Amino acid sequence: MRIRQIVFAARDLTEGSARLAGLLGLDPPFRDAGVAEFGLDNAVFVFGDQFVEIVSPLRDGTTAGRLIGRRGDCGYMLILQTDDLARERARFARLGVRTVFEAEYPDISAVHLHPKDTGGAIVSVDEPRPAPSWRWGGPGWRLQPGSRGEQRVVGVTVEAQDPCAMAFRWAQVLGLAAPVTGARARWRLTLQRGLVDFVPAGSRGEGIFGYTLAVADRPAALQLARSQGLSVQGDAVTLFGTRIDLLSL
Repeated sequence: MRIRQIVFAARDLTEGSARLAGLLGLDPPFRDAGVAEFGLDNAVFVFGDQFVEIVSPLRDGTTAGRLIGRRGDCGYMLILQTDDLARERARFARLGVRTVFEAEYPDISAVHLHPKDTGGAIVSVDEPRPAPSWRWGGPGWRLQPGSRGEQRVVGVTVEAQDPCAMAFRWAQVLGLAAPVTGARARWRLTLQRGLVDFVPAGSRGEGIFGYTLAVADRPAALQLARSQGLSVQGDAVTLFGTRIDLLSL
């Protein structure tokens, strides 16, 4: 299991896309017309060989819209890559984990897990074929040149009413090693070159609290964030109501 794509939910897709692209020095995004099936518009940015997506509701009654209604702009979804989705599906079935969406194409298979059966966030588990490919990034995506192509999503932080219980549930569902505990009631799962941390929920309740990104030019990103009027605390920027911790490559 590895993190392949992270997703924000935002009311204003145009403004949010411009801010994100400027902050991280990203190329223009892919716009996936297929998400209209869910009542959404989106922008998908290449980030190393991973992807950062923003979704925005086009109509009332969408899952993203309801989440924005509860939490404001926020982290929305985590997409993990596996090398064997059939193996994962068999485990989901044994555990009684429901799916809310499934996709099957020659180049990728995907399942979205029911958030009530995992907790914290919508999680998708996808198997691209070949493994380096990624349909959701668009037909012509390429690594950015130089150090931009080495940027990566390092981790995800999830708020939970019971971080220990949710961490063990994710480990069970995703077939991972048992979580380990750390300071301030934090529990951590280890992925391939990535981490998922579970922390006590704040006033907004359960959901994605933050992402950790390794970026090509951290000082420039922090300076730009300040110039845009974003909240900056140390090496962390708040964007889309989400804490983004920035690490240097």
